[in-house]
Amino acid sequence: MNHQEVANRVLAAIGKNNIQAAAHCATRLRLVIKDESKIDQKALDDDPDVKGTFETNGQFQIIIGPGDVDHVYDALIAATGLKEATPDDIKAVASAGQKRNPLMDFLKVLSDIFIPIIPALVAGGLLMALNNVLTAEHLFMAKSVVEVYPGLKGIAEMINAMASAPFTFLPILLGFSATKRFGGNPYLGAAMGMIMVLPDLVNGYSVAATMAAGKMPYWNVFGLHISQAGYQGQVLPVLAVAFILATLEKFFHKHIKGAFDFTFTPMFSIVITGFLTFTIVGPVLRAVSDALTNGLVGLYNTTGWVGMGIFGLLYSAIVITGLHQTFPAIETQLLANVAKTGGSFIFPVASMANIAQGAATLAIFFATKSQKQKALTSSAGLSALLGITEPAIFGVNLKMKFPFVFAAIASGIACVFLGWFHVLAVAMGPASVIGFISIASKSIPAFMLSAVISFIIAFIPTFVYAKRTLGDDSDKVETTNTATTPAVSLVNDEVLTAPVSGAVESLRDVHDQVFSAEIMGKGAAFIPADDQVLAPANGTITVTYESKHAYGIKTDDGAEVLIHLGLDTVNLNGEHFTTNVKKGDTVHKGDLLGTFDIKALKAANYDPTVMLVITNTADYANVERLKAQQVQAGDQIVALTEPAETGVAAAI
Repeated sequence: MNHQEVANRVLAAIGKNNIQAAAHCATRLRLVIKDESKIDQKALDDDPDVKGTFETNGQFQIIIGPGDVDHVYDALIAATGLKEATPDDIKAVASAGQKRNPLMDFLKVLSDIFIPIIPALVAGGLLMALNNVLTAEHLFMAKSVVEVYPGLKGIAEMINAMASAPFTFLPILLGFSATKRFGGNPYLGAAMGMIMVLPDLVNGYSVAATMAAGKMPYWNVFGLHISQAGYQGQVLPVLAVAFILATLEKFFHKHIKGAFDFTFTPMFSIVITGFLTFTIVGPVLRAVSDALTNGLVGLYNTTGWVGMGIFGLLYSAIVITGLHQTFPAIETQLLANVAKTGGSFIFPVASMANIAQGAATLAIFFATKSQKQKALTSSAGLSALLGITEPAIFGVNLKMKFPFVFAAIASGIACVFLGWFHVLAVAMGPASVIGFISIASKSIPAFMLSAVISFIIAFIPTFVYAKRTLGDDSDKVETTNTATTPAVSLVNDEVLTAPVSGAVESLRDVHDQVFSAEIMGKGAAFIPADDQVLAPANGTITVTYESKHAYGIKTDDGAEVLIHLGLDTVNLNGEHFTTNVKKGDTVHKGDLLGTFDIKALKAANYDPTVMLVITNTADYANVERLKAQQVQAGDQIVALTEPAETGVAAAI
């Protein structure tokens, strides 16, 4: 890569005087742009040295890659005369002068609370779906599976018990997550959640019937009668209780000192919060919550297929705004009261929208001649079909506009069929082509029909329009660089080891669209269990940063490896990180590269996920993750297969 030429091309596409501030991280330029309408997006998309672009939080980010981005940044700074800045600096510049949106702040809070507990709800939801498959009549035959095979009855009952737990004890999960988000002790939040679902209380699902029958037991506190009502399946009361608990705890920490603080702050916080919960907050917000649930069910019953069609048409646009982050709160409420609501209408709509966006992206894959675009659309399209749409929406469809529009229309039409056949979800799960496992068994055929409709109506018009408008969009860029370089690196078969211990997951599950779309390359991600980072192979350190959050390694066998510690951790400027190596050092497999404080990252609200990325993936015939569960640092994790023919890189 000729770094000066890349910087010149970037500046030509953006405008030399159109950059307000510039910084970089391990993989990308981070720019604050004065007028984004002046950006020549096509020039950036066609540039072979630019691996992708996207806009987030007021920053226009250009993906260059490790080992090159810092040199391109230096050339860009020299050409523009801008002052060098850190990611924190441009974050401040991007947010300066922007009015805070209270609604978006509230939605961000809800997102922060619900995202950590979604895995538990999804696990319970999928188990619930499995129980439905075993117990539903007229699904495979007239009788249910357990009626035909009585030996499976006990298994179904066990599965049902496990599936019910996350929803029955939802206040404990919410209490922990919400109290932590509001700055309190999450274990006190969990304790408060336990209090709200004590078995001695009237079960939350039976409160209305018990009160109607006049059998509700009460506590008599100085003549005040307080109902002994539980809060199983409730959401809003728990959120309010967590906020009160965290606020009280911080107040007492401030005013009670030393040993007395340790002893009495938890007690005072729980006692006062508990009293407010059962006297005022709980009853009031239970009524509000029930009204919200009844209103949503009433809206669905009133608008029917028309309302579902409109919702499907707008769903992907809602994703762009981030408002969809509130849906887990609403959906949880609907599923927690499934006996009354019948299930959630949100999940089927989300599935149709995701399928449509994936289909439109794949249509571009088949229509384009650009290898760069094919690489992006193939991974982004498949990710969308499996429920992760951000790479498809932001990386492809919104940039080209027409795929997004066709997908939205397809989703709306498919959702009309959902509404017509009254398709509802009875469990949480992946909003995707495999979402049928969360649908009420009698509605699975209608769901699958709607999915096919969504895919076809999104794919065909997008493909036809793209073939007419894209023309010959093969990758090409003018350059004055006369240096000759090999078409591919000389690489050999190799197996890399895990740099950290912990749980392994797909890069596509990482909450960063650059990694999840595999724009930088294939590899593996880890939920780290300890603080040490080890070299995955013998090689040379090619990239280090003052922020100590990422390492680049060129292995002796030719692999170019990026190890990235956490998401957006460049903003910490090296805090909570140590490093034992510098650029140019030779390392051996298993050598200690550095450490990072996982607990401190989490406390500062940073995702500690570690990414191992093969940035020269295209030089290999295959890059395969070997394990899908727990690993120890040093375990074999990624296998690299050299091209079948020397000097020719196979397509991945």
